[in-house]
Amino acid sequence: MRQSIAPSRISHAASLASQANNATATSRLLEKKKEFEAVAALERASALFLKRIEGLADDCEVMADAGQVHGQVLEQWPLMFQSLSLFLNSREQHLSDPGDATVPLTGERLVRVPLDELQADASK
Repeated sequence: MRQSIAPSRISHAASLASQANNATATSRLLEKKKEFEAVAALERASALFLKRIEGLADDCEVMADAGQVHGQVLEQWPLMFQSLSLFLNSREQHLSDPGDATVPLTGERLVRVPLDELQADASK
C-alpha cells in the first residue's frame, strides 16, 4: 500500500508559512535594532550637549563673578578722584600761601595699607 502525500504537503505549507513568519520577524528585528541604535546615538548626543551646556553655565558664573569685581572697582573710582581733588586743592592752597613754608604738605607721603591683615580680620 502506498502512503498518502497529503500530510507532507501540509507540513510543506506549514514550513513555508513559518519561513514567511521568520522573514517577517527578522525584518522586524532589524528595524528594532536600527531604532535602538538611533536612540543610543540620541542619548550620546544628549550627554555631549549636556556637558557643553554645563561648561557654558560655568563660564557664565565666572563672568558674573568678574562683573561683580569690576563693579566694585568702578565703585571706588569716584572716591579716588574725590581724594585726588582734595589733595590737589590743599596743595594749591599751600603753594599760594608762601608764609607757611614750615608746614609740610598734607598728603605728600605714601602710606602702606596692610591688606592681608585687614582681609584676615574681616574673615574672622
